[in-house]
Amino acid sequence: MSRIGKLPVKIPAGVKASVANNVVSVEGPKGKLSQGFDTVTVDIVLEGDEIKVSPKSASRASNAMHGTARSIIAGMVNGVVNGYQKVLEIKGVGFKAELKGKTLTLALGYAHPCIYELPEGITVTIGETPDRNPLVTVSGASKHMVGQVASDIKHFYPVEPYKGKGVRIHGEYVRRKEGKKTA
Repeated sequence: MSRIGKLPVKIPAGVKASVANNVVSVEGPKGKLSQGFDTVTVDIVLEGDEIKVSPKSASRASNAMHGTARSIIAGMVNGVVNGYQKVLEIKGVGFKAELKGKTLTLALGYAHPCIYELPEGITVTIGETPDRNPLVTVSGASKHMVGQVASDIKHFYPVEPYKGKGVRIHGEYVRRKEGKKTA
């Protein structure tokens, strides 16, 4: 049995939670999230101000999903209270980021702009580093959606190892390679 899964998820004040047919809904100041879980592997129960997860059987799948389901629910509660954010840094000469409504437009050295439509529940702000590189901050209540949007933006131009140009998570280490040597 999972040590993490045994711990109940505490619901803080100001957060509404409900469980129906293994669908957990959580609503707080940062937003509203809902997630369905497999009814074959885990039981999810709301008792007072705690959500408890227990495996349905002693099967390998139930034991695997026990801690996973509890961790996802804890992340949902944390997301609607505090929210999540990822900061992306864009390095390269002439690389720019612009936000118009729910559309993020990136100039990444291609012949065309890279356009990304932001999903519902995700907000993006654009700033600048001290050395004038654009910073794109992706934030929202859902940990999964914030990570997915950051990954999608990063895949427009992954960091190349020779000059270090591209989109990276702020603070990410990129191993640099030495260029071709001539005799």
